[in-house]
Amino acid sequence: MINLNYSDKVLHLKQPKLLGLYESNNSTPKKLLDSLNHSIVDISSTQINPNVSSKFDKKHKNDSHSEKILDTKKSRSKVNKKNRKGVNVERDDLFITENSTFSLDTESVLKSHKINKYKKKDKYKSNINENTYSSLDINNENNDIVLTSPLSIEELSSKLNIPEAEIITYLFLKGISVTINDVLDVSIAKEVARSYNFNIIDQKLTKEISPYISYDNINPKQQIKRSPIITIFGHVDHGKTTLLSAILNINLVKQESGGITQSINAYEIEWPYNFSPYKLIFLDTPGHEAFGAMRLRGAKITDIALLVVAADDGLKPQSIEAINYILKMKLSYIIVINKIDKNDINLLKIKEELAEYNIVCEQWGGDAKIIEISALTGKNVDLLLSEICLTSHSQNFTADPNRLAEGTILEGYLDKKQGVIANAVIQNGTLRVGDTIIAGNTYGKIKSLINYKGFNIKEAKPSSIIQALGFSLVPQSGALFKGVNNDKEAKKSINSVSKKFKKTLNNNIKLLNTRITTDNKNNLKQLNIIIKTNTQGSLEAIVDSFLKIPQGKVQINIVSADSGNISNTNIELALATNALIIGFNINISSHINNLIKQNNLNLQVFNIIYDLIDYIQNHMLDLIDPEYKHVFIGRALVQTVFYINKKAVVGCLVNEGRMKKFSHINVYREGNIVYEGILTSLKRIKDNVEEVLSENECGIMCDYDLWQKMDIIEAYDLNPQEKCL
Repeated sequence: MINLNYSDKVLHLKQPKLLGLYESNNSTPKKLLDSLNHSIVDISSTQINPNVSSKFDKKHKNDSHSEKILDTKKSRSKVNKKNRKGVNVERDDLFITENSTFSLDTESVLKSHKINKYKKKDKYKSNINENTYSSLDINNENNDIVLTSPLSIEELSSKLNIPEAEIITYLFLKGISVTINDVLDVSIAKEVARSYNFNIIDQKLTKEISPYISYDNINPKQQIKRSPIITIFGHVDHGKTTLLSAILNINLVKQESGGITQSINAYEIEWPYNFSPYKLIFLDTPGHEAFGAMRLRGAKITDIALLVVAADDGLKPQSIEAINYILKMKLSYIIVINKIDKNDINLLKIKEELAEYNIVCEQWGGDAKIIEISALTGKNVDLLLSEICLTSHSQNFTADPNRLAEGTILEGYLDKKQGVIANAVIQNGTLRVGDTIIAGNTYGKIKSLINYKGFNIKEAKPSSIIQALGFSLVPQSGALFKGVNNDKEAKKSINSVSKKFKKTLNNNIKLLNTRITTDNKNNLKQLNIIIKTNTQGSLEAIVDSFLKIPQGKVQINIVSADSGNISNTNIELALATNALIIGFNINISSHINNLIKQNNLNLQVFNIIYDLIDYIQNHMLDLIDPEYKHVFIGRALVQTVFYINKKAVVGCLVNEGRMKKFSHINVYREGNIVYEGILTSLKRIKDNVEEVLSENECGIMCDYDLWQKMDIIEAYDLNPQEKCL
């Protein structure tokens, strides 16, 4: 290429014909410029002359344009290579933008070959990211958010729609160092949300009610009338199990540890109504607050809910929780006021409390049926059963026995002799021996069916309580089960839902372990625990209870949690982690007992969840250092300092209160504390004394020798405070 410069004008000669013309004519640049005046480009001019054209330009217009583009790309590539070579990777500000935040731009200064290759795709992604997070000006109409449990940085980022790096930076500036996988305590998560102008909403009923069995698609020609499933709800010790005992005429209370129900028990009875027997299925749910998930499970299964309220106690937290379930799920219900045989009861007050929650009795113009009974004496229990039959008759519950079975797993556990056993209720269809069923993330072929009386049966119709043997793994409590045609269909269905079931219990354990709190210090103590329970439902209740225990001072770290008996592996794990072994409703073999004693491990087995939770809380309190309240008793001024046997002794004047031997003292110098400790020696003239009153001089000695004249001594009594978590 030849560049000809003339009178501030530049002519670029690229074409071979122009070069040949220049050589053959042996013309000067000036003559050549005169002959090609129309092809000269004045780069200093911003005006474009549309009239300037030539035959040569018209002929080679497309080729020159494509070559210009090619040259531009080449020159740009060379510049980029030079820039890359000239980058100083040791510069501190290489990745810092003007706003001192991490840049989200995918085109950083350092680019690999791969990034250049997919530059357009990355640009598109970065535009999406910018659009996603640009909505975070927090001027949105709805900034309400519910934060009820600890969650990881990644989960919080997804909830708030804020980049993880931004949250990590915010916490780092607050003095809290975290990574993307760390779990934040609720208090910190709420603080982060408030900093971005989110409104924190307190929501008591946080658990989503999962879909339950639908009876809408039943073929009218194939439907049959089915028995109602009745669930008994109520606060602990309000008489739920006593009522069921009265109905079944057996003393179920004595079979329950501590007199409280600790799993969902199911029973079938027959009651004569309108000269024909009515089959009724009863589920007894636990009333203790730790078993909220079991009560929710019972609510999903039930057709008719019985809410038991003690006449001498009124509505309590679990009663209100049950009312929320009933109204939210639009269940048929009957209010049962129990213990009317007691003195000093106020039935009117209970009805007024119920009315506050939109449950108005029929006598007051509402539609709520209220039956007053005494489960202990059996008064009006027959009236209650008749009312249940009447409600069932009016609702006309139906099912299709000709379809594959559907229902809910109540409890799952591992039996040494029989293997995996699942207690289940069939809500629709028929379950037969040999059928393949799936429940959550496991499946099995039914080997045996046992009814509620303990007899082996070949098939179970709708509204039946059964024990099913044949699952490969212990199914999750509360999981819906359904029959499928073959193993291939079962495996396909499990693969599609396995991701949903990976969380639940494991997620709760993750929330407990090593979560970041506002009091997260290096000296934060941890309590390592290994949990073994009889059923998964009990395990779920225990972990949920642990989540409610404050952990600002001592943190619970669940090393292992499973259902079944204690094994050698658990012993080895406890030795390695110095963990406390907690058992719930399990049997301990003599072999395991010997290993526990040999290795001096701490094993505690409980049958009542009250005792288990209390023990864990007390154990956590024992790990907390004692705390004291400082009660001011006196002040003294240092007047002189002298030494006896290389130990400093100060002569002081008590100017307020009194100085007391073995009291806690703070030494102040120019308003700053220079020493905290115990006053070990106190003398008046030459005598050792227990205390010196105001306006008297004394000699003081302690484990501090750097005294100075005019230091101020303040004395305190230390009153031990009650420990709290």
